[in-house]
Amino acid sequence: MTTYTAPIDDYKFVLNDVIGLDRYANLPGFEEVTPDLVDAILEEAGKVAAEVLHPINQSGDLEGCHWDDGVVTTPKGFKEAYDLYAESGWGSLTAKADYGGQGLPQTLAIMVSEMMIAANWGFTMYPGLTKSAVEALDAHASDALKQKYLPNMVSGKWSGTMNLTEPHCGTDLGQIRTKAEPQGDGTYRISGTKIFISAGEHDLSENIVHLVLAKIPGGPPGTKGISLFLVPKFLVGDDGGLGERNGVSCGSIEHKMGIHSNATCVMNYDGAVGWLVGEEHRGMPAMFTMMNEARLWVGIQGLGIAEVAYQNAAVYARERLQGRAISGPKNADGPADPIIVHPDVRRMLMTGRAFIEGARALAALTGMQIDMIHRHPDETVRRDADDFVALMTPVVKSYFTDMGVEIASLAMQCFGGHGYIQDNGMEQFLRDARIAPIYEGTNGVQAMDLVGRKLAMNGGRAVQKFFAEVTRFIAENKGTAELAPMMEALEKGLGRLQQATLWLMQNAMAKPDNAGAASSDYLRLMALVAMGWAWAQCARAAVQKLAASPANPAFYEHKLITARFFFERMLPDTGSLLKKIESGADSLMALPAEAF
Repeated sequence: MTTYTAPIDDYKFVLNDVIGLDRYANLPGFEEVTPDLVDAILEEAGKVAAEVLHPINQSGDLEGCHWDDGVVTTPKGFKEAYDLYAESGWGSLTAKADYGGQGLPQTLAIMVSEMMIAANWGFTMYPGLTKSAVEALDAHASDALKQKYLPNMVSGKWSGTMNLTEPHCGTDLGQIRTKAEPQGDGTYRISGTKIFISAGEHDLSENIVHLVLAKIPGGPPGTKGISLFLVPKFLVGDDGGLGERNGVSCGSIEHKMGIHSNATCVMNYDGAVGWLVGEEHRGMPAMFTMMNEARLWVGIQGLGIAEVAYQNAAVYARERLQGRAISGPKNADGPADPIIVHPDVRRMLMTGRAFIEGARALAALTGMQIDMIHRHPDETVRRDADDFVALMTPVVKSYFTDMGVEIASLAMQCFGGHGYIQDNGMEQFLRDARIAPIYEGTNGVQAMDLVGRKLAMNGGRAVQKFFAEVTRFIAENKGTAELAPMMEALEKGLGRLQQATLWLMQNAMAKPDNAGAASSDYLRLMALVAMGWAWAQCARAAVQKLAASPANPAFYEHKLITARFFFERMLPDTGSLLKKIESGADSLMALPAEAF
């Protein structure tokens, strides 16, 4: 049986000492976000995660969801947990007060999301997808649709999904065949089949509001002809009450490697009544509001699974007796030393810890920029924040999820054979983690998005601003003795990223395969530099706290040790990544297809 404890102290450190939430009290929605409120929210969320959600994580995986003639039943305990989650307002944290939400910052919600995901990934997908659907509807739906649907979605009474993928096409959405026939009364009849629809059918909420991509006959070909539609499971009357069942049904659920407790559905639309969201043939921009929010959320899934896997591995490593320390016995009165004395076990645990704490800071820094987009009065600040979020979205999604798999695997390795068997729960973490690099746009697609779109957007404005920000931070802090070695390492990493960027500019246009060959390595290189920038801010905050003689100096001392590990043992990978990028595409593309 696994355990989970929310790392509340680290959340507080990031929010209060690194971000400094109190500095933003002049922004709308931040006025009441006092340290006391933040502490209360984190503490209560931690209790729900540890005491309500995590105890049904392993049982939910073993039982899975049940499909019976279109009806899906979630595992034992999920309905009760969902009702408590909704009634307690956890799904309404960031939603607007107009729809019954609390209007709190995304920066705080990211921390809450991480602990809920770490406690029970499969469960958290149900309200998580609803949050993404709410964001899309709020940004693009008509006022009438928003008033009719959003209050019940924000409260958790109704839930939401996103329906993109079809059996014959995944990422290439221009090939979708689902049709939307206009009825002349403002409604459309939606017909087609969607697959891999997370939370497409379940017994947790009274209604499920599907956001569906479809093509209106006669529209432009490819993605330019795609529109977005709201299609409820049950039709909703003018009084807001539920009416008859709509023409949408769950044909089956997938039998998957992981996230068994979340229903992954085949959804059949048979003349279902739908309403246009936004403009005709403008469905892709509307859906990308949801997709980009979801991609950041998926990155947090990678972080959450790394945290819970690391926690359990650390406990096991402190308790498991095996062998003797090469530097001499540490448990002389016992039959063996705990395995945490062995350098290679320390390597695995420190890799997990350094990733988790740096990723948490980078996630919060990104969340702060999301809040700037929606709340800051200055247009230039909003534009700069939007640039940063656009640049970091593929980085967070890909790097965090790749590392979620890696850290879950390292955590299992700490258990040895005991990690491979079902009873100890570690194999579930690894199985669950594996989906995140695949869904919401595979990590290879994210890398191509970064290299092919994000670097060049607005004449390279976003990436140049990022370079300038990291350069500024290094210049401001390299004179501090405790930070100087870290700043030197970060400066080298940044130089390699800038060199790789220049190489792409010089070599990708003439030979596009060079961009494709370099994309994944380039994304990892940018991720490491972004992590270094986030870690440097954590290190600076820790140095400042230690100078003030805090009550718990060990916390900040440990933070600096972990930072040093990142800069000495992880950031240097930027050197090998640069070499890979500059090798080009020749050897990668040389073999004929039939040779594989």
